[in-house]
Order: sequence, then C-alpha cells, then structure tokens
Amino acid sequence: MSSASFTIRRATLEDLEQLTVLWQSMHYSPDDLGRRITEFQVAQDQNGKLLGGVALQINERQGRIHSEAFTDFALADRLRPLLWDRLQALGNNHGVLRFWTQERAPFWTQCGLVKADAESLTKLPAVWRDSSCNWLTLKLRDDLHQLLSAEQQFELLMASERERTQRVFQHARILKLIATVIALALFGLVMLGIFFIVRRNPQFLRR
Repeated sequence: MSSASFTIRRATLEDLEQLTVLWQSMHYSPDDLGRRITEFQVAQDQNGKLLGGVALQINERQGRIHSEAFTDFALADRLRPLLWDRLQALGNNHGVLRFWTQERAPFWTQCGLVKADAESLTKLPAVWRDSSCNWLTLKLRDDLHQLLSAEQQFELLMASERERTQRVFQHARILKLIATVIALALFGLVMLGIFFIVRRNPQFLRR
C-alpha cells in the first residue's frame, strides 16, 4: 500500500469509537483523551478505517506531541512521516516555537528532537511539568521577543521612562492647577469678606 493510499486529517467526534478501541489497546485513558479529541491527527485507509494517530497539544506557543497509537505497528514507519508533516504544518500555522514529546520511538529523534537540557526545560509550560523529566524537544523558530537586542531593550526602557515622566509632570500640572484654583477661591472669599465688612461698617478703613 503506497503513501497515497492514506489520508491524514484532524479527528472528529465520529472517530471516537475507533479511537477509543485504539487508546485502550495502548493502555491510554479513553475518558481523558476523548475530551481532547480535537488535538488528534489521524491516518485512515481508502475504506475510512483508522490506522493510527497522534495528538498535538498547544500551550503558550509550545506544542506537545503525545499519545501516538497504531492499529498495526507494521504500518508505523510509513504513517509517522505523514503524521509528522501534518504536525509541522499545524505548528507553523499556530506559530509554535518549540515541539516537545515524551514519545520514545527512534523516529522522533530522527526528526531532530533531542533530549531537553536545563535551559530548554525553562520554556516548558508549567502545566506539563508534572510529567516525568524525560522530554525530547525541537526548536522550530526563535521567540522574537527574546531576540530584541540590548539597544532595542534600552530604547523600550527609555520610552517607558519617558512615558512615566510625562505622567508625573502631567500629574504635577494638575496639582498645580488645583492649588491655584484653591488659592484664588480663598483670595476671593477674603476679598468678599472685606467687602461685606466695609459695607456694613464704612468707618472700618478709617481706623
């Protein structure tokens, strides 16, 4: 059977029955994976029979490849490259920065995934850190935010400081205006008081 005989697509609820049987054969939790069925990409033959699948969970622009399963592992070597192409396309469409997996098949290291070092593990989303530390990872692209040069970071810092200074000056101008208004109001009250005193007692200014 040639690769053209297989179709790779996103799983739907209609696949749940076949996937449940597949997950059970791999000793996965059908209840857990069933709630996340849209993470799965599946391979089917010309008759619509599911032959295997793998999931891609995306979190914080990181992609976790998990729960690989096949009805017949004799087909795995032919299906994995097709599923891998699909995963890469999904990762590109979603702007994924890095792939992660705990799958142990040699295929994944052949695709470029390597054992994650301490620095790489700092990028692993917190929700995945409860799992074992045996992670393979593959960097897909750089995080542009982290690639900002020192000069650009300095410019951003200066712009932030200028904005903060402007806010301080604006606040000071508002306080000055309020103080001026209060002073004028007090002056007006004093003058008004003097006016009434003089009006009631014309002799006041002659004393």
